[in-house]
Amino acid sequence: MKIGYRTIKTAIGTPVSISIAQLLGLSNFVSAGILTMLCIQPSRKRSFYSAWHRFFACIIASLFAFSFFELLGYNPLVLGLMLILFIPTIVLFKITPGISTSLVVTLNLYSSANITLSTLIDQYLLIIVGIGTGLLLNLYMPSLDKTLKENQEKLEGNFKVILYEYSRYLRYKDISWKGKEIAESEEMLYKAINLVERDRENHLLRNKHPYLDYFKMRVKQFELLKNMLPLVTNLPNTNFISEKIADFFERLSDSVHPGNTAVIFLDELRELRYEFNKVDLPSTREEFETRANLFQLLHEIENYLVIKHKFKKSDVKQHKKDRNK
Repeated sequence: MKIGYRTIKTAIGTPVSISIAQLLGLSNFVSAGILTMLCIQPSRKRSFYSAWHRFFACIIASLFAFSFFELLGYNPLVLGLMLILFIPTIVLFKITPGISTSLVVTLNLYSSANITLSTLIDQYLLIIVGIGTGLLLNLYMPSLDKTLKENQEKLEGNFKVILYEYSRYLRYKDISWKGKEIAESEEMLYKAINLVERDRENHLLRNKHPYLDYFKMRVKQFELLKNMLPLVTNLPNTNFISEKIADFFERLSDSVHPGNTAVIFLDELRELRYEFNKVDLPSTREEFETRANLFQLLHEIENYLVIKHKFKKSDVKQHKKDRNK
């Protein structure tokens, strides 16, 4: 069983905040631990927003509690009436994450049965200790670069397999492949995008993330890979066309990497189009449908390569095209 960082932070922060509250002689010191638990967040950015929302909500709650309890009395009906007006106010200020923490303060003030200046100061110190401890713990966030790099390598491995299996089907009509890499890649991309967003929130002064554009690019390519599958299976039995496409897919499979050599394959694709255009026109309905699938497949492959070509500067310094070579 894997224990996450949020669990560890909660286990450390809760007793620390309670101990600090006890040392300061604060009443309801256990509430400091509750406030800390509620403030542990998965990223630094969320932590800062959460701390501000919760602190602001607690201040508003203390003012509401003082007004209602001192004027109308300390009884459950007054508490209910206060919440009816308090919660919409929190929503209005767009600080709803602070509702839970502010309720802790409200109940503490309700149980005191007499709100004085010292009572409010006591609660404000409790808020500072509880929320402050959670905020300090959230300043440490483990780097996700290693995990993202591993996801990148696994995803590229899956892309290699998918392209290679397309090649095998075209060459041998091999139907043994179950396509598990397609399902894995879809799930992997979803998780990777979420990880990137979380890691980006850990860097408060950085709007861009080195992996964000990469995984978004792969999402687009993956959709095209899925589009290619029915087109590949509808090409005819092994012949001149399918052999050429199979060779192309196999070379493309060997070249899946973080770099950008798409320009080479775009030139090869133009060569293929040139060769296929010289083939006799279809004479039957079946041949016509096959030719239509072929050109649709070439179109999907071209889009796949163009996406990579636009992603980053080409790694190919010089690549001369000679279609008649």
